[in-house]
Amino acid sequence: MFRKVILLFFTFLSASLIDAQTTAPPNRPALVSITGNQLIISYDGQNIFTATISHNPDEYYFREIKDDAEGAISHSFSLTATNGKPLTLEGTITGSSQSFPCEENRFTGSTYIRHSFGLSHSLLNKAVYDRKRDWSLSVEQASVQIVPVEQTQDKNTFSIKASGSEICILFKPHYYQKHRDLTMFEPWNYDVWNKPVVGWSSWYAFFRDVNEKDVQQISDVLGEKLRPFGLQYIQIDDGYQQEMSYPEMWLNWNQQFPSGMKAMASYISSRGLKPGIWTNVAFENKEYAYSHKSLFVRDEKDNPAWGRWVNYVMDGSNPATLEQLIKPLYKEYSEAGWKYYKLDALRHLMYEGYNSNNAYFAARNIDRVEAFRNLVKAVRNETGNDNFLLACWGIRPELAGIADGCRIGDDGFGLRTLTQYNSFNNVVWRNDPDHIELKEKVAFPACMVTSMTGSLFMLTDKPPVYETPLIEAAKRSIPVLFTMPGQIYDIDPSCSMYINRVGSQLSGSGPRIFDARYTSPYTHFILEINKPYENWLLLGRTDESRKSFTFAELGLDPGKEYNVFEFWAKKYLGTFKNSFEPGIPDPYYNCQMLCIREKQDHPQLIATSRHISCGGLEVSDLSWNVMHLEGNSSLVGKDEYSIYLYEPEGFSLKSFRCDRADVIANKREDSIRIITILSKTDREVNWVAEY
Repeated sequence: MFRKVILLFFTFLSASLIDAQTTAPPNRPALVSITGNQLIISYDGQNIFTATISHNPDEYYFREIKDDAEGAISHSFSLTATNGKPLTLEGTITGSSQSFPCEENRFTGSTYIRHSFGLSHSLLNKAVYDRKRDWSLSVEQASVQIVPVEQTQDKNTFSIKASGSEICILFKPHYYQKHRDLTMFEPWNYDVWNKPVVGWSSWYAFFRDVNEKDVQQISDVLGEKLRPFGLQYIQIDDGYQQEMSYPEMWLNWNQQFPSGMKAMASYISSRGLKPGIWTNVAFENKEYAYSHKSLFVRDEKDNPAWGRWVNYVMDGSNPATLEQLIKPLYKEYSEAGWKYYKLDALRHLMYEGYNSNNAYFAARNIDRVEAFRNLVKAVRNETGNDNFLLACWGIRPELAGIADGCRIGDDGFGLRTLTQYNSFNNVVWRNDPDHIELKEKVAFPACMVTSMTGSLFMLTDKPPVYETPLIEAAKRSIPVLFTMPGQIYDIDPSCSMYINRVGSQLSGSGPRIFDARYTSPYTHFILEINKPYENWLLLGRTDESRKSFTFAELGLDPGKEYNVFEFWAKKYLGTFKNSFEPGIPDPYYNCQMLCIREKQDHPQLIATSRHISCGGLEVSDLSWNVMHLEGNSSLVGKDEYSIYLYEPEGFSLKSFRCDRADVIANKREDSIRIITILSKTDREVNWVAEY
């Protein structure tokens, strides 16, 4: 039941019709026409913006400019009132089923790291980005409200209302490809991996000392403790192979794994988990390299080129290299049932390998970036699109459309790295902040932020850690919802602004200027939850740099009242208007997850205990009707599930009933009622609170 519910959550993200486009949309300005009071913007044969102008043609003037800066086209036009009365544009924006509302201008936009599950309703949005066709349409110099109005299999439609004495509209085709310097980004040819990616890696738990018994034990523990909550993968890292060289040295495991590769995959699978494996593009066997020179990049003496960290450089431009050194390895892993692939040392293959030996490729009239992509494509083709491929480590823009995920920074978990490539996450690929260790002061903020941003979520601890209370940080943060960024700019652009330097790097020893770093001044995260029955906002607070928050700056209507609930400490903070102060975070959690819901004039659900989304994950339906609050929740077997209800003055609970689960507690604290239910097995239950 749990897996079925998760699949249903992500069904609406499938691509179709407009998304089926496989040819590149044109890199040219839009067509703008004004007929009477009707404004139409069309692009690539479709009307993407249709609006009614409040003024007559003689009451405003229209200006237009089309700029092309090295292929990055900016098409701007403005309407300026001449009669002193504010202009209003009301209409619709239409994009593919992968279009979403967002912010485009970093200098006027918010500084919270924003993501959204479902299409955003935030009042901060001043743009729509169509991922499948890579265009952005934004409005400036005006008050703007963009609201999703319809989602179909073919397209998304948004209502837009803009008003002001001057309204400026900016259209940018090939936005990420040209304006963000992602040359290889061709989203019309691929979809982002939209399923949860949650697992465990052996690296920081055991490093190279990992062995068969360790992996069996962690599979047993996590199969019992976290698999029911959404953990899927057990990934073995460096330490199992005989040598980083030809396929047999990878496939015939060392003495630390006496049962071998196939038996290990089978054991992990038997625990209801998916086996994952680390591999590396380095090649360290000198004898083999010198006896098979044609398979390697060669130096000026026609010997196999050598580079630090990559050793002998496999030649991705040679089909024989792919046939002999790449395809057999990944073909056999795939056939044995491995489902997750972490492909390491890619930066070193590019920098110390291909960039450092540019003369070799130039003499043969070969594009070294294509040679690099060819090697990773060969891995992709053998592992299959149904299995996850992670590019590691450091930002790898060359692999857009090939790898499903990318480690965006250095070794070690980087909470702040998620502020530096936030706009890439689930647009270009899934961001990987590296493995999470469940340590005091670190566990809860790391799990919270990784989940809020919809990033790759990989734990790395020894089995005893998962017998401690710190496991709650992971339990309540998984699975990871598939989110879309709220900004198509990076909150901290100090790294991505240098992404065009990847082609000039000769060394991968340590982070490069464009790789995400551990330092950033931005520390607050927003996740919007948009369900058919309700929209609400989650604010993740990782430090005390901000003491108070206005609802307007969070993208909420400042004229309304909101209930605020802190998820980790299970504390109701109260009802607020305009602004609120969350207080000091509980030092045990070292962070706050603040659930903010619009106050209703009747009893309402304000949170649940299952997941940091406060019901966004597991509550499939919720309604208030004739003094009844009714919901459907998917429960994890043997996990106590608490429902937190706000009960306004004048309402008294008459009864609470729940089918297929036991009510084990029912109490009221001030205006909050806490009802706890328990099911022995995973199942969906219906519950009703009658007043």
